[in-house]
Amino acid sequence: MNHVAFYLSNKDNKVEFVKRLVSGAVLPRLKHLKPAIFSEETINKLISEEIRHDIYLVQTQVKNSLLHSSQGERKQALLDYIISKNPEYLIVDNIYDSLDTEAQVQLKHNLTEIANHIPLVQLAVRRSDILPFIETVYRIEGKNRLVELQNESKPTDTSRFRFQIPYSKPENVKKEESLVRFKNVSIKYKERCVLNNISWEIKSGEFWQLIGKNGSGKTTILSLITGENPKAYQQDITLFGFKKGSGESIWDIKKHIGSFSSEYLRGFRRLDSVENMMLSGFYDSIGLYKYPNEREILVAKQWLNILGFYELRKQPFLSLSKGYQRLILIARAMVKQPKLLVLDEPTNDLDDHDATLFCELVNKIASETQTAILYVSHRKEPNLKPQFIYQLTTNTSGSIGSIVNV
Repeated sequence: MNHVAFYLSNKDNKVEFVKRLVSGAVLPRLKHLKPAIFSEETINKLISEEIRHDIYLVQTQVKNSLLHSSQGERKQALLDYIISKNPEYLIVDNIYDSLDTEAQVQLKHNLTEIANHIPLVQLAVRRSDILPFIETVYRIEGKNRLVELQNESKPTDTSRFRFQIPYSKPENVKKEESLVRFKNVSIKYKERCVLNNISWEIKSGEFWQLIGKNGSGKTTILSLITGENPKAYQQDITLFGFKKGSGESIWDIKKHIGSFSSEYLRGFRRLDSVENMMLSGFYDSIGLYKYPNEREILVAKQWLNILGFYELRKQPFLSLSKGYQRLILIARAMVKQPKLLVLDEPTNDLDDHDATLFCELVNKIASETQTAILYVSHRKEPNLKPQFIYQLTTNTSGSIGSIVNV
């Protein structure tokens, strides 16, 4: 069976490329065959049908809708559904994003089995994600020319961000300050225990990665930290000096947090400029609705200089590549110099080049500021350097937590 992978970058127009694939323009031998597409875009379209029209074409093994399922459940349900339609070949795109290690192994096994029966075409923006049984790998050169990928790797330039990070409020963060403290925290939803006796502390300047299987409670922990989960009031939790339930407001908590999630741009359609998107970080708003003061404008410009985007400041934010959008949004989260920066699956959809830039920027923030970083991801980026890893391990009585070696 002749399987093929295409190693793409975020600069390539993937939507147009998939159209050309399906039409047979890229691989003429597949022109008259019926394809199926396994991708996040396919899942998003099905979820949109669930929300807008109450149409449930795909259900998980436990009969949940896609909207109310984990990423692993969604991808397995989609794969079962499209294979049931007997396609003559399968296009798979960014297969591992948001999947834990166990789910990745299971998906790889399932795709290997499918590849014994029908041709498989993989689209990948991370070279390490290319399935091991695929021997022919192409990259796109110019507009449409395909070049077979060789094994050599290019050296990476890690000297992009040369300017020092600005300090808008140097007194904002104290060294060794306790920012987040959980003491024997247990969370239950109806009869299901999610977290069991979690004790954990994050101090200023620390760089943590939070890991755990899908469904282990990572999202629950994040919602407790950001003050958005009402179950926190029943627990021994201290956030930025406030004992939970002592009269603090959610804004007393949020003003100390800068955050970015890979879900942040889902459905985003505003036409803000790059500069206005950066400035909106001072107000935690989507879009700029207040006139910024001189200090805020200066800090935003300093961040744009760090990123090398000052000349792009008047361009529409959505005109940038996904990778550049991520860099802007991380800097946006940092303009108010938060005590804690939360990065939730930040490298989803990033190609190898942009992932390297992301890692360099986050490492720079870690080394030059007292802002603590909480990086939540199944990926262990080779260029990222967290000091500590906190792992959630699932259990019938709720996930337990432990610090593991980096």
